Amino acid sequence: MIMVRGCAGGTELTGTLYERGERAPSFRGAPDEDAAYVWVCDEFYEVDSGGTTQLVDGREVHLAFESPMPRGFDTRKQAIERAKEHVRTQFARIGVDPGVVELEVERDEPTENR
Repeated sequence: MIMVRGCAGGTELTGTLYERGERAPSFRGAPDEDAAYVWVCDEFYEVDSGGTTQLVDGREVHLAFESPMPRGFDTRKQAIERAKEHVRTQFARIGVDPGVVELEVERDEPTENR
């Protein structure tokens, strides 16, 4: 499992990249089992009222969440680059400059390898 995390404006967003052989989520709309890499992360956008309130850069932002849209990729490089792009896009959707998002990629080793 690979975690891709973006931090900006005093908040963060983390998504999960499942590699071949790992059990990726199997809900409606998930890529088929043959995808080498499956990316799953929240998607959200800013709304005028309601939703979930989050403090971003000192201002209250109301977020509405969409169902996560899993995506399948053939290569690790392609999957990580698209994951980073996805995280930056979510920040842009709430008014944060995607260029200031600090990204971190971290591999979570299976328990038996620790």
